[in-house]
Amino acid sequence: MFSWPMKGFAHFISGIALSTFFPEIVQDAARGGIGPALAGIAAMLPDTLDFRFARWLEQPDRVVDPDTDPPDPGMIARAVQEAAERAWGEGRAIRLMLHTLRLGPDAWRRYVVRFDLEASAIEVEIGPIVNTGGRPMRGTVPDLPPARLPLSVPIRYDYDPTITVDIFSGPSLAFVPEDGAVRVLFLPWHRAWSHSLVLAALLGVAAGLLGGAPIGWIVGLGYAIHILEDQLGWMGSNLFWPFTRHRIPGLKWMRSVDPWPNFTAVWISIVLILWNLDRFSQAPILPPWFLLLALLVPLLLRLAGRHPILQEQWDEEDPD
Repeated sequence: MFSWPMKGFAHFISGIALSTFFPEIVQDAARGGIGPALAGIAAMLPDTLDFRFARWLEQPDRVVDPDTDPPDPGMIARAVQEAAERAWGEGRAIRLMLHTLRLGPDAWRRYVVRFDLEASAIEVEIGPIVNTGGRPMRGTVPDLPPARLPLSVPIRYDYDPTITVDIFSGPSLAFVPEDGAVRVLFLPWHRAWSHSLVLAALLGVAAGLLGGAPIGWIVGLGYAIHILEDQLGWMGSNLFWPFTRHRIPGLKWMRSVDPWPNFTAVWISIVLILWNLDRFSQAPILPPWFLLLALLVPLLLRLAGRHPILQEQWDEEDPD
Protein backbone atom coordinates (compact mmCIF):
# COMPACT_ATOMS: atom_id res chain seq x y z
CA MET A 1 0.00 0.00 0.00
CA PHE A 2 1.27 3.44 -0.91
CA SER A 3 0.76 5.55 2.20
CA TRP A 4 2.43 8.39 4.01
CA PRO A 5 5.52 7.26 6.01
CA MET A 6 3.83 8.45 9.17
CA LYS A 7 0.36 9.88 9.58
CA GLY A 8 0.25 13.64 9.20
CA PHE A 9 -1.51 14.20 12.51
CA ALA A 10 1.16 12.28 14.40
CA HIS A 11 3.83 14.58 12.98
CA PHE A 12 1.70 17.66 13.61
CA ILE A 13 1.06 16.94 17.27
CA SER A 14 4.71 15.95 17.77
CA GLY A 15 5.70 19.44 16.66
CA ILE A 16 3.19 20.99 19.06
CA ALA A 17 4.50 18.86 21.93
CA LEU A 18 8.06 19.94 21.18
CA SER A 19 7.07 23.62 21.27
CA THR A 20 5.63 23.26 24.80
CA PHE A 21 9.14 22.68 26.16
CA PHE A 22 9.76 26.41 25.62
CA PRO A 23 8.18 28.42 28.49
CA GLU A 24 8.03 31.62 26.44
CA ILE A 25 6.10 29.83 23.68
CA VAL A 26 3.61 28.42 26.22
CA GLN A 27 3.15 31.81 27.83
CA ASP A 28 2.72 33.52 24.48
CA ALA A 29 0.18 30.85 23.41
CA ALA A 30 -1.83 31.62 26.56
CA ARG A 31 -2.11 35.17 25.25
CA GLY A 32 -3.24 34.01 21.82
CA GLY A 33 0.12 33.35 20.17
CA ILE A 34 0.40 30.80 17.36
CA GLY A 35 3.83 29.37 18.20
CA PRO A 36 2.65 25.79 18.83
CA ALA A 37 0.65 25.81 15.59
CA LEU A 38 3.73 26.99 13.68
CA ALA A 39 5.76 24.12 15.15
CA GLY A 40 3.05 21.64 14.14
CA ILE A 41 2.93 23.01 10.60
CA ALA A 42 6.72 22.85 10.35
CA ALA A 43 6.57 19.21 11.47
CA MET A 44 4.20 18.40 8.58
CA LEU A 45 6.14 20.38 5.99
CA PRO A 46 8.67 17.72 4.80
CA ASP A 47 5.94 15.35 3.59
CA THR A 48 3.86 18.22 2.25
CA LEU A 49 6.76 19.26 0.02
CA ASP A 50 7.15 15.69 -1.22
CA PHE A 51 3.55 14.65 -1.74
CA ARG A 52 2.25 17.99 -3.02
CA PHE A 53 5.19 18.97 -5.21
CA ALA A 54 8.14 16.58 -5.61
CA ARG A 55 6.14 13.50 -6.63
CA TRP A 56 4.51 15.33 -9.55
CA LEU A 57 7.89 16.34 -10.97
CA GLU A 58 8.99 12.72 -11.46
CA GLN A 59 9.32 11.50 -15.05
CA PRO A 60 9.33 7.66 -15.21
CA ASP A 61 11.22 5.85 -17.97
CA ARG A 62 8.92 2.83 -17.85
CA VAL A 63 5.34 2.48 -16.64
CA VAL A 64 3.55 -0.69 -15.53
CA ASP A 65 -0.17 -0.07 -15.98
CA PRO A 66 -2.20 -3.31 -15.68
CA ASP A 67 -5.41 -3.16 -17.72
CA THR A 68 -6.80 -6.68 -17.26
CA ASP A 69 -7.93 -8.46 -14.12
CA PRO A 70 -6.13 -10.38 -12.84
CA PRO A 71 -2.96 -8.77 -14.20
CA ASP A 72 -0.19 -10.87 -15.67
CA PRO A 73 2.47 -11.32 -12.95
CA GLY A 74 5.01 -12.23 -15.61
CA MET A 75 4.54 -8.89 -17.34
CA ILE A 76 5.16 -7.00 -14.10
CA ALA A 77 8.20 -9.13 -13.22
CA ARG A 78 9.69 -8.60 -16.70
CA ALA A 79 9.26 -4.84 -16.39
CA VAL A 80 11.23 -4.82 -13.13
CA GLN A 81 13.87 -7.13 -14.58
CA GLU A 82 14.26 -5.03 -17.73
CA ALA A 83 14.50 -1.78 -15.75
CA ALA A 84 17.38 -3.18 -13.69
CA GLU A 85 19.16 -4.51 -16.78
CA ARG A 86 18.65 -1.25 -18.67
CA ALA A 87 20.10 0.79 -15.82
CA TRP A 88 23.13 -1.50 -15.73
CA GLY A 89 23.59 -1.51 -19.50
CA GLU A 90 23.10 2.22 -20.05
CA GLY A 91 24.94 3.31 -16.93
CA ARG A 92 22.20 5.69 -15.81
CA ALA A 93 19.23 5.79 -13.47
CA ILE A 94 16.03 4.20 -14.78
CA ARG A 95 12.72 5.02 -13.08
CA LEU A 96 9.86 2.52 -13.07
CA MET A 97 6.30 3.45 -12.11
CA LEU A 98 4.03 0.68 -10.79
CA HIS A 99 0.40 1.68 -11.25
CA THR A 100 -2.47 0.18 -9.31
CA LEU A 101 -5.43 -1.63 -10.89
CA ARG A 102 -8.73 -0.07 -9.89
CA LEU A 103 -11.79 -2.27 -10.36
CA GLY A 104 -14.51 -0.01 -8.94
CA PRO A 105 -15.22 2.94 -6.67
CA ASP A 106 -13.98 0.95 -3.67
CA ALA A 107 -12.04 -1.96 -5.11
CA TRP A 108 -8.43 -2.45 -6.15
CA ARG A 109 -6.55 -5.56 -7.20
CA ARG A 110 -3.51 -6.07 -4.98
CA TYR A 111 -0.24 -7.36 -6.30
CA VAL A 112 3.07 -7.85 -4.53
CA VAL A 113 6.56 -7.26 -5.92
CA ARG A 114 9.26 -9.02 -3.93
CA PHE A 115 13.05 -8.80 -4.27
CA ASP A 116 14.82 -12.02 -3.31
CA LEU A 117 18.32 -10.64 -2.83
CA GLU A 118 19.86 -13.94 -1.71
CA ALA A 119 18.71 -15.76 -4.84
CA SER A 120 19.06 -12.63 -7.03
CA ALA A 121 15.51 -12.89 -8.34
CA ILE A 122 12.31 -10.87 -8.64
CA GLU A 123 8.94 -12.39 -7.74
CA VAL A 124 5.46 -11.01 -8.43
CA GLU A 125 2.33 -12.44 -6.82
CA ILE A 126 -1.26 -11.42 -7.54
CA GLY A 127 -3.30 -10.94 -4.38
CA PRO A 128 -6.95 -10.37 -3.50
CA ILE A 129 -9.26 -7.48 -4.30
CA VAL A 130 -9.11 -4.94 -1.47
CA ASN A 131 -11.24 -1.96 -0.43
CA THR A 132 -10.15 1.57 0.40
CA GLY A 133 -9.07 0.47 3.87
CA GLY A 134 -6.82 -2.19 2.35
CA ARG A 135 -9.05 -4.97 3.67
CA PRO A 136 -9.20 -8.05 1.40
CA MET A 137 -12.55 -9.18 0.07
CA ARG A 138 -13.32 -12.85 0.58
CA GLY A 139 -12.89 -15.25 -2.31
CA THR A 140 -11.10 -12.79 -4.60
CA VAL A 141 -7.62 -14.34 -4.74
CA PRO A 142 -7.06 -15.62 -8.30
CA ASP A 143 -5.75 -19.13 -8.90
CA LEU A 144 -2.62 -17.78 -10.51
CA PRO A 145 0.92 -18.90 -9.70
CA PRO A 146 3.48 -16.18 -8.89
CA ALA A 147 5.99 -15.19 -11.55
CA ARG A 148 9.67 -15.47 -10.69
CA LEU A 149 12.49 -14.19 -12.88
CA PRO A 150 16.26 -14.11 -12.26
CA LEU A 151 18.10 -10.82 -11.97
CA SER A 152 21.20 -10.90 -14.12
CA VAL A 153 22.72 -7.81 -12.52
CA PRO A 154 23.86 -7.35 -8.90
CA ILE A 155 21.16 -5.60 -6.86
CA ARG A 156 21.48 -3.52 -3.69
CA TYR A 157 18.22 -2.69 -1.91
CA ASP A 158 17.91 -1.12 1.54
CA TYR A 159 14.12 -0.96 1.87
CA ASP A 160 11.52 -3.60 2.72
CA PRO A 161 12.00 -6.28 0.03
CA THR A 162 8.23 -6.80 -0.25
CA ILE A 163 6.35 -4.00 -2.02
CA THR A 164 2.55 -4.14 -1.86
CA VAL A 165 0.68 -2.27 -4.58
CA ASP A 166 -3.05 -1.83 -4.11
CA ILE A 167 -5.11 1.26 -3.25
CA PHE A 168 -5.03 4.83 -4.62
CA SER A 169 -1.71 5.23 -6.47
CA GLY A 170 1.24 2.93 -6.89
CA PRO A 171 4.88 3.48 -5.98
CA SER A 172 7.85 4.18 -8.21
CA LEU A 173 11.33 2.65 -8.14
CA ALA A 174 14.62 4.04 -9.35
CA PHE A 175 17.38 1.68 -10.50
CA VAL A 176 20.68 3.49 -10.08
CA PRO A 177 24.02 1.93 -11.16
CA GLU A 178 26.72 2.64 -8.59
CA ASP A 179 29.71 0.91 -6.99
CA GLY A 180 29.46 -2.24 -9.11
CA ALA A 181 25.76 -2.85 -8.53
CA VAL A 182 22.30 -1.48 -9.26
CA ARG A 183 20.86 0.28 -6.25
CA VAL A 184 17.06 0.16 -6.03
CA LEU A 185 15.43 3.24 -4.50
CA PHE A 186 11.84 3.01 -3.28
CA LEU A 187 9.95 6.26 -3.97
CA PRO A 188 13.09 8.08 -5.21
CA TRP A 189 11.32 11.45 -5.01
CA HIS A 190 10.51 10.96 -1.33
CA ARG A 191 12.72 11.85 1.67
CA ALA A 192 15.40 13.34 -0.53
CA TRP A 193 16.14 17.09 -0.31
CA SER A 194 12.99 17.78 1.72
CA HIS A 195 14.06 15.52 4.61
CA SER A 196 17.35 17.25 5.36
CA LEU A 197 18.45 18.43 8.79
CA VAL A 198 20.43 21.14 6.99
CA LEU A 199 17.18 22.44 5.52
CA ALA A 200 15.59 22.28 8.99
CA ALA A 201 18.38 24.46 10.36
CA LEU A 202 18.06 26.98 7.52
CA LEU A 203 14.30 27.12 8.00
CA GLY A 204 14.79 27.70 11.71
CA VAL A 205 17.22 30.54 11.07
CA ALA A 206 14.80 32.17 8.59
CA ALA A 207 11.89 31.84 11.05
CA GLY A 208 14.05 33.26 13.84
CA LEU A 209 14.95 36.31 11.79
CA LEU A 210 11.28 36.94 11.09
CA GLY A 211 9.68 36.01 14.42
CA GLY A 212 12.42 35.96 17.02
CA ALA A 213 14.69 33.29 18.49
CA PRO A 214 12.00 31.13 20.20
CA ILE A 215 9.98 30.92 16.97
CA GLY A 216 13.14 30.02 15.07
CA TRP A 217 13.94 27.22 17.50
CA ILE A 218 10.49 25.62 17.47
CA VAL A 219 10.11 25.86 13.67
CA GLY A 220 13.55 24.37 13.01
CA LEU A 221 13.15 21.66 15.64
CA GLY A 222 9.58 20.95 14.50
CA TYR A 223 10.83 20.32 10.98
CA ALA A 224 13.70 18.20 12.33
CA ILE A 225 11.52 16.02 14.59
CA HIS A 226 9.55 14.84 11.56
CA ILE A 227 12.79 13.72 9.92
CA LEU A 228 14.02 11.95 13.05
CA GLU A 229 10.68 10.17 13.52
CA ASP A 230 10.85 8.92 9.94
CA GLN A 231 14.37 7.67 10.58
CA LEU A 232 12.94 5.06 12.96
CA GLY A 233 11.43 3.23 9.98
CA TRP A 234 12.92 1.51 6.95
CA MET A 235 13.40 4.05 4.20
CA GLY A 236 15.59 6.61 5.91
CA SER A 237 16.23 10.15 4.68
CA ASN A 238 18.90 12.23 2.99
CA LEU A 239 19.78 13.81 6.32
CA PHE A 240 22.50 16.19 5.14
CA TRP A 241 21.40 17.33 1.69
CA PRO A 242 22.90 19.22 -0.19
CA PHE A 243 26.17 17.83 1.18
CA THR A 244 25.08 14.20 0.68
CA ARG A 245 23.35 12.57 -2.29
CA HIS A 246 21.64 9.51 -0.88
CA ARG A 247 19.20 8.56 1.85
CA ILE A 248 20.74 7.14 5.00
CA PRO A 249 18.86 3.88 5.78
CA GLY A 250 16.44 3.97 8.69
CA LEU A 251 16.76 2.04 11.95
CA LYS A 252 14.01 -0.42 10.87
CA TRP A 253 12.40 -0.34 14.32
CA MET A 254 8.87 0.01 12.97
CA ARG A 255 6.70 0.12 9.88
CA SER A 256 4.94 3.37 9.20
CA VAL A 257 1.69 1.66 8.14
CA ASP A 258 1.48 -0.02 11.56
CA PRO A 259 -1.05 1.86 13.70
CA TRP A 260 1.04 1.38 16.85
CA PRO A 261 3.85 3.82 15.97
CA ASN A 262 1.28 6.48 15.12
CA PHE A 263 -0.81 5.85 18.25
CA THR A 264 2.33 5.91 20.39
CA ALA A 265 3.55 9.18 18.87
CA VAL A 266 0.18 10.83 19.39
CA TRP A 267 -0.19 9.52 22.96
CA ILE A 268 3.31 10.57 24.02
CA SER A 269 2.78 14.00 22.45
CA ILE A 270 -0.49 14.52 24.34
CA VAL A 271 1.14 13.46 27.61
CA LEU A 272 4.08 15.83 27.09
CA ILE A 273 1.76 18.70 26.20
CA LEU A 274 -0.26 18.21 29.39
CA TRP A 275 2.87 17.82 31.48
CA ASN A 276 4.54 20.96 30.10
CA LEU A 277 1.40 23.09 30.33
CA ASP A 278 0.98 22.00 33.92
CA ARG A 279 4.58 22.56 35.05
CA PHE A 280 4.70 26.02 33.45
CA SER A 281 1.41 27.07 35.05
CA GLN A 282 1.23 29.13 38.23
CA ALA A 283 -0.45 26.30 40.17
CA PRO A 284 0.64 22.83 38.89
CA ILE A 285 -1.80 20.05 39.77
CA LEU A 286 -0.32 16.92 38.19
CA PRO A 287 1.43 14.52 40.60
CA PRO A 288 5.15 13.76 40.09
CA TRP A 289 4.44 10.20 38.93
CA PHE A 290 2.07 11.31 36.16
CA LEU A 291 4.68 11.53 33.40
CA LEU A 292 6.25 8.11 33.96
CA LEU A 293 2.95 6.28 34.35
CA ALA A 294 1.33 7.97 31.36
CA LEU A 295 4.30 7.27 29.08
CA LEU A 296 4.09 3.57 29.95
CA VAL A 297 0.47 3.25 28.72
CA PRO A 298 1.31 2.40 25.05
CA LEU A 299 3.76 -0.28 26.19
CA LEU A 300 1.22 -1.80 28.59
CA LEU A 301 -1.47 -1.81 25.88
CA ARG A 302 0.92 -3.41 23.44
CA LEU A 303 1.80 -6.15 25.89
CA ALA A 304 -1.88 -6.70 26.70
CA GLY A 305 -2.68 -6.99 23.00
CA ARG A 306 -0.19 -9.83 22.69
CA HIS A 307 -1.85 -11.86 25.45
CA PRO A 308 -2.89 -15.25 23.99
CA ILE A 309 -6.51 -14.91 25.12
CA LEU A 310 -6.99 -11.47 23.58
CA GLN A 311 -5.08 -12.44 20.44
CA GLU A 312 -7.27 -15.52 19.98
CA GLN A 313 -10.42 -13.42 20.40
CA TRP A 314 -9.26 -10.86 17.82
CA ASP A 315 -8.33 -13.61 15.37
CA GLU A 316 -11.86 -15.04 15.68
CA GLU A 317 -13.41 -11.62 15.05
CA ASP A 318 -11.14 -10.90 12.08
CA PRO A 319 -10.38 -14.17 10.28
CA ASP A 320 -8.92 -12.33 7.28
